[in-house]
Amino acid sequence: METAVLGMGHRSIAEVLGRADAAVRGRIRRFKMRAEEVRRHFTVGLVAVADDPVMPDPMGSLPTDAVVAVVAAHRAAMTGWPGMFMVSRWEFVGRVLGGRLLTWPPTANCST
Repeated sequence: METAVLGMGHRSIAEVLGRADAAVRGRIRRFKMRAEEVRRHFTVGLVAVADDPVMPDPMGSLPTDAVVAVVAAHRAAMTGWPGMFMVSRWEFVGRVLGGRLLTWPPTANCST
């Protein structure tokens, strides 16, 4: 997602990752649809984890703001638990959201 918000297209990302164009395009589209919820969730997490949180400035787009919030929350968690916290940024996201980045939060008509 970081690469996508920096402007790299889905075809280039798919090529680098060795994934199908349609799969990457769908994941980026889904992330964009969920960007506000992701931004909000990780901003709240940042405040909960950081001793003296520095709130990210708005970057001009919801997907970019969501990525910046994820980066800030991940950094705060790494700072808070340096000896225990050794997961990548997007593994952190997966763990925080229960592996449901692209389907989180559940929609009202979603049955689990």
